[in-house]
Amino acid sequence: MLDAPTIEDKVRDEVKRKLGHDVGDSEYSSWRNSLGNAMYHTMNTDAIPGDAGVAIEYRVNGRAFRIDFMLSGKNSSGKESLVIIELKQWTDIEFSDLSEHVRTYLGGSKRDAVHPSYQAWSYLSHLKMYNEYIYSTDVSVNACAYLHNCTDLAVVNASQYEEKLREVPVFIKGQTPELRTLISSNIAQGTGTSLLERIDSAVIRPSQQLADAVGSMLKGHEEFVLLDEQKTVLEKIVKASNDSLTGQKRVLVINGGPGTGKSVISINALARLTGQRLNARYVTPNAAPRAVFESKLKKIFGKADIRSLFSGSGSFTETSEESFDTLIVDEAHRLKMKSGMFKNLGENQVKEIIKSAHTSVFFIDEAQKVTWSDVGEISMIEEQAGLTGALIERFELTSQFRCGGSDDYMAWLDEILGVHANTANYFSKDKFDFQIFDNPVELHDAIREKNAINNKSRVVAGYCWDWISKNNPKLSDITIDKFGYKATWNLTSDGGEWIISPKSVEEVGCIHTCQGLEVDYIGVIIGRDLVAVDGVLRTDPSARAKTDKSLAGFKKEFKDDPVSAELKADEIIRNTYRTLMSRGMKGCYVYFVDPATAEHFKKLLPN
Repeated sequence: MLDAPTIEDKVRDEVKRKLGHDVGDSEYSSWRNSLGNAMYHTMNTDAIPGDAGVAIEYRVNGRAFRIDFMLSGKNSSGKESLVIIELKQWTDIEFSDLSEHVRTYLGGSKRDAVHPSYQAWSYLSHLKMYNEYIYSTDVSVNACAYLHNCTDLAVVNASQYEEKLREVPVFIKGQTPELRTLISSNIAQGTGTSLLERIDSAVIRPSQQLADAVGSMLKGHEEFVLLDEQKTVLEKIVKASNDSLTGQKRVLVINGGPGTGKSVISINALARLTGQRLNARYVTPNAAPRAVFESKLKKIFGKADIRSLFSGSGSFTETSEESFDTLIVDEAHRLKMKSGMFKNLGENQVKEIIKSAHTSVFFIDEAQKVTWSDVGEISMIEEQAGLTGALIERFELTSQFRCGGSDDYMAWLDEILGVHANTANYFSKDKFDFQIFDNPVELHDAIREKNAINNKSRVVAGYCWDWISKNNPKLSDITIDKFGYKATWNLTSDGGEWIISPKSVEEVGCIHTCQGLEVDYIGVIIGRDLVAVDGVLRTDPSARAKTDKSLAGFKKEFKDDPVSAELKADEIIRNTYRTLMSRGMKGCYVYFVDPATAEHFKKLLPN
């Protein structure tokens, strides 16, 4: 006689059937401990209705992240009600240096993890903001976390987490009665699975509150006003997004160089579509633009709400087909094949993004591919779009609004760097303040002076100096002994917000913290990876710092195909300096470590 299937067997089989996932031994074991033991004893009481609805491993609004345990029914007032329970097997928990995080053992080692109260709150918030049935019928949604193996509340209930704990409490081992009280106070009457089914079949779109606030906040800022062809492209995006809801899948490719308004249009499109209550998201492979945009919104929304609007490009490996109305991909040239920290998730980010939305919008500049793993190309996007039967539209942004609005400066820069050759345009220094400094100290001082006006000037450099201050903040990373110049790379404490952090003008940024963003004046220190030899500009991959991961893969490919490897490395280095030297709205100040290269550039300056 066969044994009856256990709860962990049932969950494993349903996860495989409904989500298409195989599960490992650790997840299977966690279900046995959390569901078959902890939640079984919690639910085994007359205080909780026997006909309450139960959802296990519930995908929030069709996304990849899942709610461990969710109960449905009605509260004592007769109002439809949900209780979300985040289950953790954690035992040893420590404080983390990261806001709203703790440290605990995950996957065999101690790591930072989001505080369980915050995690449960984020699921609650996401449901309330995006599930139309929940916000239109005012379903009561409550949440908690249950650390059923933990015996000490000291860390998880510390005062630094108080804000979220007031709304989402944490229970530990021995607090089963308290957990039961929370459940029974919100689920006084069972209604079977009917409420869960209505929620699961509901339309996913932003609530009116979110739409109004985002639209008002973004549209009201002068830096987001669109001009000329930018406005045309925006309206094309809005129309395609609406048309695709009842018609053919759409893929839009918008090609444009630095300063042509790619990010500006992206944010305006997000505001417009969210204002129409479409389920839209801004996506970028670069963390820095997301951090800056999130910073602008954080006074209005909580982090979970903001992250419903902004995400990285690796977030769609497990997303259901067309679970978004529109995905707006900025900096699409930085897309990768694989996702995840170890580049072992998914198949192709372009393919996964197109699959996940009715309309996908890709803003791209192939001359800004700056790492070995960047694969974003127009041909790949159009190929993947064609495989889905999508209607493909392509647009060009030609007029640029950075660099003093001077198309000639960008044309000159592209020509001199060898990115795009055979141009006949030369910029006027009356329009754009371009200067070559012979002393890095003087360059940095000049940027400090400009920054004192409005905190919109920064110094960046090619990644030719090891990041030794990462482990020892007392050390200087960039040292140029001839002039006594010493500086450190941008600190990790600022994260992606480095370009707007008031004190960061004293540091030096790199491609990873400024791509996709702009300042008034940019100071650029050009290392020995770009040098002029006998009047010819050459690149040298060996001059890059050991801590730079941009050229990771060069040595391996060089062994197999040295010509191809050197050509690719040459392109990345030139693209990097093109990107750095085009961050300034009003001016670019440059210092060359190699004097011969400085003279080479001086000779090519317009009179």
